[in-house]
Amino acid sequence: MTRDLSRLLRPKTIAVVGGGAWCQQVILQSQNMGFQGEVWAVHPKAIEVAGLPAYPTLEALPAAPDAVFIGINRHATIETVRLLSEMGAGGAVCFASGFAEAFAEDETGGDLQAELVSAAGDMPILGPNCYGFVNALDGALLWPDQHGCSRVESGVAILTQSSNISINLTMQQRGLPIAYMVTCGNMAQSTQAQIASALIDDPRVTAVGLHIEGFKDLRDWEQLAAKAHAKGVPLVAIKVGASEQAQQATISHTASLAGSDAGAQAFLNRLGIPRLTALPDLLETLKLLHCYGPLPDTKIASISCSGGEASLIADMAVDSALTFPELSTRQQTQLRGALGPMVALNNPLDYHTYVWRDEVAMAQAWAGMTGDEIAMTYSIVDYPTTDATDWTCATNAALHVRSETGARFGVVASLPELMPSDVADQLMAGGVVPMMGLREALAATEAAASVRAPISDPVCLPGETEGLTETMTEADSKHALMQHGVPVPQNRAVQGCAQISAAIAELHPPFAIKGVGLAHKSEHAAVRLKVMPDEVAQVVKEIGTQEVLIEEMITGTVAELLIGVIRDPAHGFVLTLGAGGVLTEILRDTTSLLIPARPEDICTALEALGIAPLLAGYRGQPPANIDAILAAVMGVQSYVLENADTVSEVEINPLLCTADRAVAVDALIRKA
Repeated sequence: MTRDLSRLLRPKTIAVVGGGAWCQQVILQSQNMGFQGEVWAVHPKAIEVAGLPAYPTLEALPAAPDAVFIGINRHATIETVRLLSEMGAGGAVCFASGFAEAFAEDETGGDLQAELVSAAGDMPILGPNCYGFVNALDGALLWPDQHGCSRVESGVAILTQSSNISINLTMQQRGLPIAYMVTCGNMAQSTQAQIASALIDDPRVTAVGLHIEGFKDLRDWEQLAAKAHAKGVPLVAIKVGASEQAQQATISHTASLAGSDAGAQAFLNRLGIPRLTALPDLLETLKLLHCYGPLPDTKIASISCSGGEASLIADMAVDSALTFPELSTRQQTQLRGALGPMVALNNPLDYHTYVWRDEVAMAQAWAGMTGDEIAMTYSIVDYPTTDATDWTCATNAALHVRSETGARFGVVASLPELMPSDVADQLMAGGVVPMMGLREALAATEAAASVRAPISDPVCLPGETEGLTETMTEADSKHALMQHGVPVPQNRAVQGCAQISAAIAELHPPFAIKGVGLAHKSEHAAVRLKVMPDEVAQVVKEIGTQEVLIEEMITGTVAELLIGVIRDPAHGFVLTLGAGGVLTEILRDTTSLLIPARPEDICTALEALGIAPLLAGYRGQPPANIDAILAAVMGVQSYVLENADTVSEVEINPLLCTADRAVAVDALIRKA
């Protein structure tokens, strides 16, 4: 159920229930930020709270409040929420702790949280165990502690699951306008995705930053991503923690390689949400998105008055998707006119200090590094902490470039502390993005260029399974996959001399012979290759298993692939593609998607692998048949979709890829 959070987040009236220091702060915060609506204090005994006359009960209020901060104990919170819901209040922030988050210490916490949700009914609540929010657009703060926000006319929204992280982020001095800072707390009722969806309904929100500990409802996130894309509001995220996967023995390569985080990354990729790993990177990305929105590509230009900085930014971008295009003829002409013959023209460009203090020449040179073919141009400028007067020319030149060209332009300090906050504010006011730190700037640029439209197909959610799983034999696994179009070698599962002799007569040598019933057969010397008919009896004896699988060998292999799927209760079915064979764990060359995956996304994933050159034909070798590989992957996906209620794990390792086909020579399926 989706609840309307608009009255809660953008209130005309605020009520504060409780009289302690936290509640007094809520009243003072809204007053200090110039909230134009009514603020009502509610306390059964106090005459006044923070200078406001106190109403003894909620029923005594002039009207049902739009937003309520509840700063009383957890048991009283439940009854207060019930009464507010019956009154028709717009929503509430539940500050109290001791609910589900305290279950390890107090087993009644979970029951209390369920009671709270029941009491709220259709009324939206944030929390419990929640700091609430800052609405810096309207000066409405249901926020019980310090903060560093100021009133803004537009800006970004930041939504975290940690109140302490929220406090710290409000204290940023990077020139980033924060429109909303919202904490989720326990998310007993309103999920993080639902709250974010309500925030982007405000047209003054330019981008949303998310600090995510776990995805609660995948469908909510899919709806959020679709809505944000339709509204043109980019989303970026820091995803921390590990998902809780089903407890299962790691008997496959896929389970050991995919890990608990692969599903989270694949889900964010599917939603088109770039993922960052550090709070400074998140803030810098939001700043860039606020100014210019998502970048069209990863082509950047850099200009600095030092060759050291030019080399540094070039080196730092090596392991990223960012590129420095060669200068066009137009750029070279404009740069030569501004800088003269003494400067070697390159991208990144060291323009020396010949034009320093000449704002017109500086602006002309810097503008020469912009253009339609450049997504983002940076001028590297470090302002001294002693006397930055002589650096005013750089600020003015940057502002002139933006006003004259309209190009996406940024001033980046190589060290974060060398971008003064007043300069950052001045640049932001003129449409120039001030970036604090070279590494942070590059991370933000790559992220801003990675915003994508979400995939419209919903992820396949695993069915509810109970009890243990069983592992199908290799022969049965291959047969099941073959029914969905996955090619497998001709094979026979046999026991005893008579069946072995019959299999030898029916199949074409050389053979691959494998012991049946072993998870990792190669580790038990239970896989023998290139076995000729007269060697079969001795090989079977040496392998030692009661049953063996005899199959025709595949020749002409140009690459070995892994195709694996694991059930991830937090994210769906994780499809992993990678380098296959006995060195799979050593190479660790994999990428993951969620099912259902589109053919074009599977092809893109294959191209991203380290062994992609082998698939394309390396050093005169024939290329693999990509269409055949794609058909095999789609066959595995088809099997999973048809058996989503029971399947736990599927793996092909290896899929032998030749110039004309792709064949699954080893397969594993685990089902409930």
